[in-house]
Amino acid sequence: MTTFDDTDTFPEGGRTAASPEPPTSAEPQAGAGTDTAPDLEAALDVGEHPVDENVPSVDQSDRLVPINLRQSGPTPVEMLIDTRVRKSPYWELSMQAGCWRASVYNRMYHPRGYVPREDGGMMAEYEALVNRVTLWNVAVERQIRVKGPDAEAFVNFVITRDATKIPPMRARYVILCNQDGGILNDPVLLRISEDEFWFSLSDSDLLLWLQGVNVAGTYDVEIAEIDVSPVQVQGPRSVDLMADLVGPEVVDLPSYGLMSARIAGCRVIVSQTGFTGEKGYEIYLYDATRYAEQLWNAVLAAGEAHGLAVVAPSHHRRIAAGILSWGQDMDVETLPFQVNLAYQVPRKKTADYIGKAALETARARIEAGDPPFTHQLVGMRLGGKPIDDYAPDFWLISAEPGGAPVGYVTSPWYSPELESNIAMGYVLVAMTRLGTPVWVHLPDQYAETPGDPVWGEVVEIPFRPSVNPNTRERLKEKGLDSAV
Repeated sequence: MTTFDDTDTFPEGGRTAASPEPPTSAEPQAGAGTDTAPDLEAALDVGEHPVDENVPSVDQSDRLVPINLRQSGPTPVEMLIDTRVRKSPYWELSMQAGCWRASVYNRMYHPRGYVPREDGGMMAEYEALVNRVTLWNVAVERQIRVKGPDAEAFVNFVITRDATKIPPMRARYVILCNQDGGILNDPVLLRISEDEFWFSLSDSDLLLWLQGVNVAGTYDVEIAEIDVSPVQVQGPRSVDLMADLVGPEVVDLPSYGLMSARIAGCRVIVSQTGFTGEKGYEIYLYDATRYAEQLWNAVLAAGEAHGLAVVAPSHHRRIAAGILSWGQDMDVETLPFQVNLAYQVPRKKTADYIGKAALETARARIEAGDPPFTHQLVGMRLGGKPIDDYAPDFWLISAEPGGAPVGYVTSPWYSPELESNIAMGYVLVAMTRLGTPVWVHLPDQYAETPGDPVWGEVVEIPFRPSVNPNTRERLKEKGLDSAV
């Protein structure tokens, strides 16, 4: 799961007043800037290319492995649960709580729905998150420990930010890149002590990469997965629930602060982090294989007084906060500069790190007006009926109503607060200015008119202020573009 640190309804077939109104033509609107039109026209002129009719012709010439843009829609298959993919220590407990669907994340089964569709589905789960308090099974955030005399030096070499600036019992949101600057993972990094770090992973198997980096034994460290499994407690009442569990000192825990505690006799690390932009915490349970039931049941018992609900990760809220999902919004072929993570590439880190040369070259090209990529991630508000579930495809984006696809949506959902569909997605670099119109090809169930794209516009990310502003937001307020 991706989190940031701060340290450092439409009517059926209709439209609300808050939803975007389409322009009378495909010309750029106020805020888009007509000076971008020639660049856009050039970008759209990609020449003649033989293309399989089944594959949308979005230019992905800057990728080795293009994103699969076939529009397959929902696929009626049953997910096979067997022993090849790991069940977390909380898996059975999630089933008891009503989990009815799952995906695979970090080679583990990940609960992705509890409230049945007929009872409101993910929108009902969202209501619990923003109004009360929720418990999430996020054991899929596998914990990779780096421990030893050279732990700080090793971590500093594999992350873009400066590990020497992280004090013990604090955490940071970080990224790791390969030698080409592509994003391998964007975990939360916990510094437990001077010589011990935990990578709380997003969805890519980083263990093998970290062990490979040190295969020659250059650094005196041990690198291994440990039996620590987190749960998240998220929502406005989370602080009251956590105080009941670990004591009043948690109230003063800063964003991305850590504390050691015991819950029902179980040893845990508590962090003030989460995948929402709301107030929230993560509880990292030691010896989770043995004590999962003990911890889980203790949280449920304490949560009764606060209206606790067991839910899946809320992608509506993380999209509104601009929080990215690895594999969905970015991958190993994505540069940080494409996805609003430029602040993760510090200008003043003197130490070498993997990908540093490539990232500095890429930044220089961008500042010279010659970005080394064709597409960039943007935020969008768009019309259509409320998108109330996960998208099964990367829905396509055109620059004009009848135009060919030139981009694709990665993370769409309906925002009750904004009374509009919102989304993140990739558009041509020439289309990234705020106010630029886009036309999104939604499936019939969400389209205003089946078969016709809906109008939208490029807007700023995050879509709404976070309860806990992340580093990117705070840096922007200060006029800065990178973190330490």
